[in-house]
Amino acid sequence: MSTDRLDIVFTAPHPDDLEIGMGGAIARCVQQGYRVGMFHMTNGEPTPRGTPETRAEETHAAAEILGAHVCETLTMPNRVLMDCPENRYVLATVLRRYKPKVLVGMAGRTVAASPDHYQAQLITEAARFYSQLTKWDDRFGGTEPHRMDHLLYRVVPMAAEANFFPSRIVVDIGETIEKKLEAVRAYRSQFDGVRLAHVEHVIRSIAGYEGAMAGFAYGEAYAVPRPIGTSDLMAALGEWGPPPPFDPLAPPRANAAG
Repeated sequence: MSTDRLDIVFTAPHPDDLEIGMGGAIARCVQQGYRVGMFHMTNGEPTPRGTPETRAEETHAAAEILGAHVCETLTMPNRVLMDCPENRYVLATVLRRYKPKVLVGMAGRTVAASPDHYQAQLITEAARFYSQLTKWDDRFGGTEPHRMDHLLYRVVPMAAEANFFPSRIVVDIGETIEKKLEAVRAYRSQFDGVRLAHVEHVIRSIAGYEGAMAGFAYGEAYAVPRPIGTSDLMAALGEWGPPPPFDPLAPPRANAAG
């Protein structure tokens, strides 16, 4: 495992969760020059459509499309993923090795889909705390404690319950949505034909809605578990495109700074 520091780490329970949910922001961060890591908690197998070898190939192909500097599949079990000390240690060890400033994970209970999703949220939250603990290095492969500045959530848009978070950020993915879709297509064993068309429709629809909230053509919304502070109010507000208020005589812009 490389130990070069990363700026931001994205984690989710299964291969394709990151690409479907966060692929636009991953590619955008890479485009902007940040060092990005993708960490799948499980290998996603068994499934009716795949094999461990096929999923591993697809995972790395998707990461190459998005441009991630590091992509790893951790050792947690699929289908029976649980928030427990051992799984917390696994993810916390990764965080202590790569020392990112920002950690991004999923949030929300998906009662009609895998329970792994919610368990992954709990593991991510605990691992962030565990990564900074002292006098416990033996549980994390001898790595040194590391404190992360920020935790962000990619809230599942179709979660069973509404979640309240003090702040939200919408990332402009107008320039990277095609990379996001291309990365999803890399999972050929999981998405083909009608299934792929449905997933692409859902991705574009959600990205269009979330982007519109901030005046972008396409966006990904991230929740923050605390208020976002600023020392420069005007810089934080930036420019604002449609929806209103807007200049009815100005030509339309595909993407506007939010």
